[in-house]
Amino acid sequence: MNSAMLHSSERQVAVVTIAGAPEVDRAIARLVLAFSADPVARWMYDDPYQYLLHIPRLFRALGAISYEAGAAQRTSDGLGVAIWLPPGVHGDDGPLEMVIAESISAAKQAEVGAVFERAEHYRPVEPHRYLSLIGVEALHRNNGCGANLLQHGLRQCDREHRPAYLWSSNRLNTSLYQRHGFEIVDTIQVGSSPSIFPMLRQAR
Repeated sequence: MNSAMLHSSERQVAVVTIAGAPEVDRAIARLVLAFSADPVARWMYDDPYQYLLHIPRLFRALGAISYEAGAAQRTSDGLGVAIWLPPGVHGDDGPLEMVIAESISAAKQAEVGAVFERAEHYRPVEPHRYLSLIGVEALHRNNGCGANLLQHGLRQCDREHRPAYLWSSNRLNTSLYQRHGFEIVDTIQVGSSPSIFPMLRQAR
């Protein structure tokens, strides 16, 4: 998943690892704001109260392994956050499934599960870096945060000669990813869901 309107006129800022509970809490808060108009996040939680109540839990579950592995990153000014999974590391689906089961209506749960399952289908079999979440708060977009975070992670991919994978929850972001070497491999749409776009960047 990734938030809307990451593309920007690129301003170079340092990228640092998110470490420690207070930084994790701040990163989740930033992602909550970044995804407030994201098509998939707001499809899952269309009611504002439900969104603010449950999306922090969802983001904590999605990012837990990344925080533990030291693979979650932010810009030094704290305005952008990227949650990567390094090669060979897969998230624990249990906490994520629990959040979905507890917070999303039964009628929509099957569709949400199918979207995540189909997006997972396109992840490379070989070791790769997976960009689970990337977001910049709306007030601070178009200043280079998203591009800086993406470039930083992809440089690591290139040093290791690894592919990278993500799925874009917003069509507006696909051009940014394409400029950095990703290609759309399919369009996924399940039931009432918005379209999502699995994207792969081959190893270099």
